[in-house]
Amino acid sequence: MNFRDYTDTSVDVNLTPLIDVVFLLLIFFMVSTSFTKETHLKIDLPEAVAEKAQTVENTIELVVNSDGNYALNGQELVDTKPATLKRALGEFAADNRDIPFMITADANTPHQAVVTAMDVAGQMGFVHLKIATQRPSQ
Repeated sequence: MNFRDYTDTSVDVNLTPLIDVVFLLLIFFMVSTSFTKETHLKIDLPEAVAEKAQTVENTIELVVNSDGNYALNGQELVDTKPATLKRALGEFAADNRDIPFMITADANTPHQAVVTAMDVAGQMGFVHLKIATQRPSQ
């Protein structure tokens, strides 16, 4: 029997590119995680200390209660859908978009209800938007 000589051919894996990639990933993650600290901003909201503005007789006042329900000039709307609010504003304002539009919201009102009201007012073209506040208790 004739056996062939077994020659040891070792396979070398070059680890240099792998180490380079690992270091690049490490640097990338170190740099990108430093930006997340900037997104945690502490916000101190201002208080309204100005005098009460003069009331104009032709104003649209939208009251948003703590449940997120709307009342337009004292008349409660049937639901909280933007289409209902848009229809009610259209009936009240007709074509006059220069009427001051004031939003009075409860302190516990869901933020989405106020944003929806502001969005509908902006879509309809109201330019004089006011948000009612109260003086801080001392």
